[in-house]
Amino acid sequence: MKELIIAFGLFLFIEGILYAIFPSKMKNMLKKLELIQNSQLRTAGLVFAIIGFIIIYFTKN
Repeated sequence: MKELIIAFGLFLFIEGILYAIFPSKMKNMLKKLELIQNSQLRTAGLVFAIIGFIIIYFTKN
């Protein structure tokens, strides 16, 4: 459970740094998300989730 909290904190840290350093670029990127189809976003999310799971699995073993 401790690792999950650390991972969530790291996620928030990285997101916060990106918005603090590149606010206008992040706004432009979010606007471009509207142009991407839901199926493409879903596929990309699943791919990233699987890659993250594999990294966690091999790191913990």
